[in-house]
Parts: sequence; structure tokens; C-alpha cells
Amino acid sequence: MPEALTDPIAIFKDAFARAQRTDRALLPEPSAMSLATVGADGSPTLRIVLLKGVDENGFVFYTNLASRKGRDLRAHPRAALCFYWSPLDLQIRIDGSVTQVTDEEADEYFASRPRGSQIGAWASRQSEAIEPAGELDARVARYEREFEGRDVPRPDFWSGFRVHPERIEFWRNRANRLHDRTRYTRVGDGWKVETLYP
Repeated sequence: MPEALTDPIAIFKDAFARAQRTDRALLPEPSAMSLATVGADGSPTLRIVLLKGVDENGFVFYTNLASRKGRDLRAHPRAALCFYWSPLDLQIRIDGSVTQVTDEEADEYFASRPRGSQIGAWASRQSEAIEPAGELDARVARYEREFEGRDVPRPDFWSGFRVHPERIEFWRNRANRLHDRTRYTRVGDGWKVETLYP
């Protein structure tokens, strides 16, 4: 089998590049992925986050560490991801262990964000109820004043997570529900490749 077909990260990157070239009217946010985590009570929860990096070490996204997903991942450092790119007739599922990115990685990405998003990271108590009404706007104004005329530093409660893939499955749509499914399972430094029934 050609090496390119045995490396699911390379296959993902190629597909992601195609998704990014797709007309935005058809695929508005190619980096959007579903993130599933498990809470302290064992209940699963799911939300959309944005992919901010991918390499041989895994798939990276950023968040408030005190958010529900941040708490889930620190308590149970495993996650599942799912991309669905309808114009490409392609779904990609990923699951594996999770680690927090380094402070250096988080600092570099935070510095690249628009200033309004940086202020928003300070102002938002992500996943908490807003009380009283108007509190979020007041907090935004507070941090705009605090950081006026200078760079906005990354808050220590804001960072990223890397999902280290143990399984990656590519689902390609085919007629008559006879979909093409290929599963890659991590084995040591390589991958076991299996074709699955649809």
C-alpha cells in the first residue's frame, strides 16, 4: 500500500485543504468540528469547536479551561471529534487521549487572535449564567479599560487541548448506502488499516 494511504494525518490534511478551498456558500466553516467529552457524572456532551492546528501529534483547539469542556477534559482526558463536509461527501471521526498544549503554544495562538476576541476571553466566564443582565458588557468594558494602549496578555484560565488520535475513520458517501469506510487504529508508531462494512 502506498505510504500516503497508510498515514491518516496526511489523508486528513489533504481533505482539509480541499474543504478550505470549497466555496464558502457551500461550506462556511471547514474548521468546525464536533467535540464530545464525558462529564464527572459520566454523561456525554457535545458541541462545535474550531480546529486551530493539526500535525502528527494531534488536533488542537482552544477554550476557557473553566468551561464545561475544559472541566470535562481535565477530569477525563479523552475526547472524540467529528468533521462533516457535505460538499466533499466526507465525514471524519477521530478519538483519542487529550493533553493540554504548552504555555508557549497557547501564548502564540492567543497573540494571533483579534483584539476583541482577546478581550472576550478575559470577560467571559464561559458556561456560567450571566447575572445580572448586562454583566458581560460591563466586563468587556472593564477589560478594554484595563488593557487600553497595551497588548492583551493570555489569561491563565485560557489555553488549548490536543487530541492525540488513537482511531481515525474516513466515511465517504456512496450510492445505495454502500458507503466507503476506512478505519485507522494506532499501533505503536504506525497504523492498522481496516475497511469496514457501511
